Amino acid sequence: MRKLRLAKGFTLAELSERTGVPLSTLSKLELGQSALGYEKLLLICRALGVDPGLTMLQDPLSPTAPSGRRAVSRAAEGAPHRLGPHECRMIAGDLLSKCFTPLIMHINVRSLSEHGPMHTLSGETYLYVLEGAALVHTDIYAPLALDTGESVYFDGRIGHAILANGHAPCRALLIVAGDETPSPPEA
Repeated sequence: MRKLRLAKGFTLAELSERTGVPLSTLSKLELGQSALGYEKLLLICRALGVDPGLTMLQDPLSPTAPSGRRAVSRAAEGAPHRLGPHECRMIAGDLLSKCFTPLIMHINVRSLSEHGPMHTLSGETYLYVLEGAALVHTDIYAPLALDTGESVYFDGRIGHAILANGHAPCRALLIVAGDETPSPPEA
């Protein structure tokens, strides 16, 4: 991206102004410290006048180019993180430019009133129940009950709330597309 930007004679500030993408985000992208989402890719490609399908724009860490990276997580390890009312552990948080962000969720809330407002995530989302049972509410589907070993793949951009279903707490693996840290809803 840097080579294309410089070839057009744009500064980071000018590219930010043309795309609406924050200057700090563009800087992180050029330094390989952040992943490039599809919407940002389209904005940047339009501003630079390039086809987003060009192979020179492909991520060097894509499956076609093995990176050799790995991140090992031991039991009970992972950076503490809150996702709405849930306590989570972010797995592989030290890796940059990931295709997805995995979290282990501890789900203790059992009602929508206890959960608070539904929230959204940055992209496609996968929830796998490790222990207990979960109840997934969304803006557009009827509530979905999931038992241990069951899962759901859904568009995290729709409003949703994940609750424990029953008397026992629930523990689940949540995978969110992209390298952006999932964040709770704004108050």
